[in-house]
Amino acid sequence: MIDSRYVAMLALPPHSRVDRRVPKKLLIEHGAATAADKRYITEGIDEIRWLAALKPETTGVQAFRDPDRDYSEIAVLSMNVRAGAKTPRLMELLHRAIPYPVVLLTGLGEMAMLSVAHKRRAQNEADKVVLDGELQSVTLNEKRDADWIGSFCGALAFDRQPRSTLRTVYQGWMDALTAAQAAQWTGTFRLVDAVTQSQERRDALRVCDQLRAEMSKLRTAADKERQMPKLVELNNGLKQLEAEYAATMERLK
Repeated sequence: MIDSRYVAMLALPPHSRVDRRVPKKLLIEHGAATAADKRYITEGIDEIRWLAALKPETTGVQAFRDPDRDYSEIAVLSMNVRAGAKTPRLMELLHRAIPYPVVLLTGLGEMAMLSVAHKRRAQNEADKVVLDGELQSVTLNEKRDADWIGSFCGALAFDRQPRSTLRTVYQGWMDALTAAQAAQWTGTFRLVDAVTQSQERRDALRVCDQLRAEMSKLRTAADKERQMPKLVELNNGLKQLEAEYAATMERLK
């Protein structure tokens, strides 16, 4: 079950609370495109709850609409998954199934994950909404991230988000989540002021992931290599990647 502390950290407006169970069959009907997805939902999800509906009338924050996006409501949900569940896929399916931007808390035993994803209207289907960019998520692990997780949780309160529109509220949560992703690498949680800086952070995080994967491949290849010229080439390539990695880490800090 989702620890009530993780719901409380969002400090949602009282009038926005719904606290209603969502039948899994609704996710199957509206979010499962394949037989495999239906099985993941049936076997992997224990419970879905609709926690809150953030609207102008329940928050005092005005909606945002343009030809591509509609932030007239933000849905806050929780999902408890079972051991062995295809959790990343289930999170994606739930975000895609709901026509509004979603703040999702996913229970993982003693831990939880927080995920968000912007949405826009599909280009060729006016009545369909798709994800606008990648799903962003972070695992809340108090033991592993004790140095900074308190600051992150404190930054998630609704009244601490920029509230000119519901879109800026949602972007505030996404920026906090990006700062948490960076903190997992740097050990320090720090919010940035501009949207462009948050995007630069997300770009740096992707580069860090790519560089770590490439370095791992080179180290594995170097361990197996027996020819000296090739080993020297691999080590030189590894040093170059390590230098790029260090520079990218500085960007995250």
